This record gives sequence, C-alpha cells and structure tokens, in this order.
Amino acid sequence: MKNALTQRSSLVWLFDLDNTLHNASHAIFPAINRNMNAYIAKVLGDGITPADEVTVNAVRQDYYQRYGITMVGMVRHHGVKADDFLQAAHDFDDLQTMIRAQRGLLRLLRQLPGKKVLFTNAPRDYSQRVMRHLKLHKYFDGHISVEEMHVHGNLQPKPSASFLRKLLATHGWLAQNCVLVEDSLDNLRAAKKVGLRTVLVNAYTPAHLRNRPAACVDISAKSVGSLSRRRRGFLP
Repeated sequence: MKNALTQRSSLVWLFDLDNTLHNASHAIFPAINRNMNAYIAKVLGDGITPADEVTVNAVRQDYYQRYGITMVGMVRHHGVKADDFLQAAHDFDDLQTMIRAQRGLLRLLRQLPGKKVLFTNAPRDYSQRVMRHLKLHKYFDGHISVEEMHVHGNLQPKPSASFLRKLLATHGWLAQNCVLVEDSLDNLRAAKKVGLRTVLVNAYTPAHLRNRPAACVDISAKSVGSLSRRRRGFLP
C-alpha cells in the first residue's frame, strides 16, 4: 500500500465506514452490540448473561469511551484475542440485507480530487464485504482496518493521534493534504490536533445522538454527497 499511496502533493481523503459511507445505525450497530454483549457476558462469567443488560452494557460502553473501541478494553483487561472478539462482534446471518446507503456515492467518489482511503475501526473482512456490496471498493486506493492500527506493538485505533502521526510518516503524506471524513467528533478532534482537515457526516447518526459542529470540524456535511461541492479554502 505504501508505494501506491505515497505522493506528497496529492490530496488524500480518509473515509470512515460505519455511519459515514453507509447507515450502520439501521441494523448493523444494533446487531454488533448484541454480539458484543453476548461475548462480554461469556467472558465475565459468574452467572452474567446477555440478559444482564445493565452490567454488560456498562462494560461495553465504558471500554468504548476509554479506548475508542470496545475490543481494546477486552484485550487489555480480559486477555481475549482481538481477532476472536472482532469475528464474534461482526458475525451476521445476512449482512447484505442489513446495509443501507444513500444514492450517489459512486458519482461523488469519481468527482473528488485526490486519493481515497478507507480508514475504519472495523475489521478488514467485514469492511471489505460492505464496500463490495456498495460497489465502492474499486474507487478506493487503500484500506486501513483496525487490525493494522498499532503503535510500538500496541493497538491504537481511532481516535489515536499517535497512529495518525505514524500513518502520515509511513506514507509520506502532509497533514494539510489529508481530509478525515467521519461521524465521530472524538476522531475528528484527534485528526485536527495532528493537522488534518475534517468533515463531519451525521446523516446516519440518530438525531438524539448528534453533536453540534465543533471547532474540530471544517465542514459539517448532512450527507457525504455534499462533499462534491467546492468550499473556498478547503479543496484546492
């Protein structure tokens, strides 16, 4: 990937996947939460079951808030294997029927100047399946999944500023030439700290969970499609 993506003068779009390129809140996130709860309950033991929602939800949400992804907390505090947890969390009977996305994504990606890289805290197998179903994979120059997000041997998924700096150094990208497109303000804050430009997409976020645009947001996009409009001082 490094040889194909290294070009200092090129604009690089780092696209999140879930709730950015497709509507994960519709069916996928609820299913992932159920799968994670079942896994967490099994690990906790002592009579804890997925039906003990208060206990299991508290563990899942605590690790998500502390580490940006529940998996990291399960690895650090319970010794589980990251691959096992990710596989269990993304085990679906029929993923294709769960995917929802807006029209016009293909046209948008063709219009955007520069390189497009998928940059997701989701595992590679799952994200590849979603991208293929959406027919977006052929428009992306790279794919960075959570399995690759290590700094000094430790998992450092988004919103890790350390991994962002490593990513820039590895590919020779200039921070000001990179744009992170995300639904998460925490991830956008980290990117802004490192010097990237930022786009907040909240079309797929449930209304009661939507955050107002903050200082870390350069463009607030109701849909990914609005990125195709040039903004003064944003696109070259």
